[in-house]
Amino acid sequence: LGAGGYYYMRTRTVPAPAGVRSATDQAVAPAAPVRPLPEAGETIDLPPIDQTDAIVRELVTRLSSHPTIAAWLTTDQLIRNFTAVVDNIANGLTPSGHLGKVRPAGSFQVREDRGSLWIDTRSFRRYDRYADAVAALDARGAARLYATLRPRLIDGYRELGHPDGNFDQAFERALIELLKTPVIDGDIALASKSVAYEFADPRLQSLSSAQRQLLRMGPRNVRLIQAKLREIAPFVGIAPESLPR
Repeated sequence: LGAGGYYYMRTRTVPAPAGVRSATDQAVAPAAPVRPLPEAGETIDLPPIDQTDAIVRELVTRLSSHPTIAAWLTTDQLIRNFTAVVDNIANGLTPSGHLGKVRPAGSFQVREDRGSLWIDTRSFRRYDRYADAVAALDARGAARLYATLRPRLIDGYRELGHPDGNFDQAFERALIELLKTPVIDGDIALASKSVAYEFADPRLQSLSSAQRQLLRMGPRNVRLIQAKLREIAPFVGIAPESLPR
């Protein structure tokens, strides 16, 4: 009996005190999102970046005939322009300085009500054509175009001072940056600052410049653009689970 009791005491499992993890109770790390296989591009001989405007115009025209995109195609150095826009957004900066030739018509408008300033909803309509152009894109086709032009996009990104050339990572950061922009359905209050305006809500004003620019496009347009970005993401190898909810 004594030998049996000794054996029992030696072999029985003693539960660990509350809050103490035993050696066999290892934490299981959550699995990383599985990246989907990106769409393949066309197998074509791309010219050097200085000579790519013609092929970019041809390929983009196949993808979309929207007037806003057609207007962008009339500009020069399209690859460099696109990479600069993506780089700006990925770093939280507004890309408006690179899109001067397709800037919206009219001016930013505000309204005053009971001594407070608000964004006039007519300002949102200036951006409808941009959101409509994005929303009309075929997501899979856009991803194939991206893959086709990717070698020259990498070249353009390196020229911006990124020797690693990881443009895919920059594109993903830019996409996530825009998806983090809140959608505000109600009135948006403003505060006058010198000759400009800023958001009266500190939470909105603390957004990055890129996010504030998107927010100024209005809830309709924010939703359209964000929906298309979510649609494109898996086709360029970005796991939907890794995107902001």
